Amino acid sequence: MKNDPIVEEIRNIRAVHAAKYGNDIDRIFAAIKEDEKKHMKKLVNRERKTVLQE
Repeated sequence: MKNDPIVEEIRNIRAVHAAKYGNDIDRIFAAIKEDEKKHMKKLVNRERKTVLQE
Protein backbone atom coordinates (compact mmCIF):
# COMPACT_ATOMS: atom_id res chain seq x y z
CA MET A 1 0.00 0.00 0.00
CA LYS A 2 1.23 3.47 -0.86
CA ASN A 3 2.21 5.75 2.02
CA ASP A 4 -0.08 8.73 2.35
CA PRO A 5 1.59 11.76 3.96
CA ILE A 6 -1.71 13.04 5.34
CA VAL A 7 -2.48 9.72 7.01
CA GLU A 8 1.05 9.60 8.42
CA GLU A 9 0.67 13.12 9.81
CA ILE A 10 -2.61 12.22 11.53
CA ARG A 11 -1.08 9.05 12.98
CA ASN A 12 1.87 11.05 14.33
CA ILE A 13 -0.44 13.65 15.89
CA ARG A 14 -2.52 10.87 17.45
CA ALA A 15 0.60 9.18 18.87
CA VAL A 16 1.86 12.42 20.40
CA HIS A 17 -1.58 13.15 21.87
CA ALA A 18 -1.84 9.65 23.37
CA ALA A 19 1.68 9.88 24.80
CA LYS A 20 0.75 13.17 26.48
CA TYR A 21 -1.72 11.16 28.60
CA GLY A 22 0.55 8.15 29.13
CA ASN A 23 -1.30 6.17 26.45
CA ASP A 24 -4.09 5.75 29.01
CA ILE A 25 -7.48 5.69 27.27
CA ASP A 26 -9.29 6.81 30.43
CA ARG A 27 -7.07 9.89 30.75
CA ILE A 28 -7.43 10.67 27.03
CA PHE A 29 -11.22 10.40 27.28
CA ALA A 30 -11.29 12.60 30.41
CA ALA A 31 -9.22 15.25 28.63
CA ILE A 32 -11.58 15.22 25.65
CA LYS A 33 -14.61 15.59 27.94
CA GLU A 34 -12.90 18.50 29.74
CA ASP A 35 -12.24 20.22 26.39
CA GLU A 36 -15.90 19.81 25.49
CA LYS A 37 -16.85 21.71 28.66
CA LYS A 38 -14.50 24.56 27.73
CA HIS A 39 -15.98 24.87 24.24
CA MET A 40 -19.71 24.87 24.89
CA LYS A 41 -20.32 26.95 21.80
CA LYS A 42 -21.75 24.87 19.00
CA LEU A 43 -19.11 24.63 16.30
CA VAL A 44 -21.17 22.87 13.65
CA ASN A 45 -24.79 23.46 12.79
CA ARG A 46 -26.29 20.34 11.23
CA GLU A 47 -29.84 21.61 11.00
CA ARG A 48 -31.46 21.19 7.62
CA LYS A 49 -31.70 24.31 5.54
CA THR A 50 -34.39 24.98 3.01
CA VAL A 51 -33.02 25.41 -0.47
CA LEU A 52 -34.79 28.11 -2.46
CA GLN A 53 -35.82 27.00 -5.93
CA GLU A 54 -35.87 29.57 -8.69
